Amino acid sequence: MKDSLFQALAQAASRTEHVALGIISGTKGSSPQKIGAKALFYADGRIQGTLGGGCLEAEIQHRAIECLRTGKPAEFDLVLDHDFGWDDGLICGGRVHGLILPNAERAGEPFWKALADRAAFLTWGVAGDYSIRFLEREKTEKTDSPSEDIRYRETLHPSCDLWIAGAGHIAQAVAPLAVQLDFKVTVFDDRPALVNSQSFPSETVLKTDVWEELLATPLPQGPAFGLIVTRGHRHDALVLQNWVHKPFLFLGMIGSSRKARIIFEHFTEDKIATAEQLAKVSCPVGIKIRSQSVAEIAVSIMAQFIDKRAELVYHRESRAETKSAQNTFAFPNP
Repeated sequence: MKDSLFQALAQAASRTEHVALGIISGTKGSSPQKIGAKALFYADGRIQGTLGGGCLEAEIQHRAIECLRTGKPAEFDLVLDHDFGWDDGLICGGRVHGLILPNAERAGEPFWKALADRAAFLTWGVAGDYSIRFLEREKTEKTDSPSEDIRYRETLHPSCDLWIAGAGHIAQAVAPLAVQLDFKVTVFDDRPALVNSQSFPSETVLKTDVWEELLATPLPQGPAFGLIVTRGHRHDALVLQNWVHKPFLFLGMIGSSRKARIIFEHFTEDKIATAEQLAKVSCPVGIKIRSQSVAEIAVSIMAQFIDKRAELVYHRESRAETKSAQNTFAFPNP
């Protein structure tokens, strides 16, 4: 999955089109957007992304156009009170601080393309002189010391893989949600009639073959999640017998608690899997929202996968980064 805003910056760089990048680097109290929100401001008035909309975004756009005219970066510090945002409803009572970086395209097409592709964990940011760069690279070269003034720092995570065993109605409802939620989706099934581009988003990787061949597919190197929703208990158990031994960060299987108990008891008795391995399998998969329709079941499943991704991938990798950002940022005195 490519990040559309970074992709737009890469395209602007390829065309040498001047754009201003606005970033919210700090918030206090209630605000319409959080730290890390971004928007691109073009000289012709176009905006891509959002910093919160309404009068807040209009004010920042006005400043961004001026920054494009002068070529000088700027910072903003706005209080969202009655005086500022009554007409547009932005009376959150909070405060936002941020940066406006004119000619952001000058960081270069390869730089922005790397951030758009997110093939690996990348840390980038804005230095004290408003230069845009990879901070991890600077650390490697021993020029990015803890004492260096960093105005903004962000770590980007690669998209997580989601493998779905089964191409039936549940998979067809889950896949488009998962794609929108930044998972790289691969669907496996032994029924070619179901594994087709009409039933799944174009971004989905589709694999069809006999299960013995499908289950031999090596897991990607990055963080991966698995969902087992085949056409019946026998095929679910067949896939689980293989996937429970793969290093999925999280593995879910459709079914009831009774189904899980029967399959798990069989696996432990026949030494197919250990109790510790089976404890990592969520069956029935999905959070409890009293779902009944296929669409509701898909929502419950993806809600659980979002939560697990945040816990097992994003939180673990971002905890130190967030702490660092909190320690280095301070609002200017009013």
